[in-house]
Amino acid sequence: MKFLCTGIELADASSRGFEIDDQKLFAVRRNGQAYVYINRCPHRGVGLEWTPNQFLDPSNSLIQCATHGALFLIEDGECVSGPCAGQSLTRVACSEDAKGIWVSL
Repeated sequence: MKFLCTGIELADASSRGFEIDDQKLFAVRRNGQAYVYINRCPHRGVGLEWTPNQFLDPSNSLIQCATHGALFLIEDGECVSGPCAGQSLTRVACSEDAKGIWVSL
């Protein structure tokens, strides 16, 4: 397991980008639970954010790809709207303890 960040560094209803071992990732926290995905849209293979750490739609309820506006569920990464509907982001196994959030790459 690799250390991602402390728990306090990922506030509820927020997102953050990371790079570990040349792998671009992002994390989202919703209702206290952290979710981590590879930062690559299944449609074009591009990163999702248009500005650093901005992976969510304006309501902070869905992950949004800045390139073509695809929308993904935070809980499982499924695309529910846009050019890659039915496809999913690649989830990264993660856990959280008193020290912070850890990922398994």
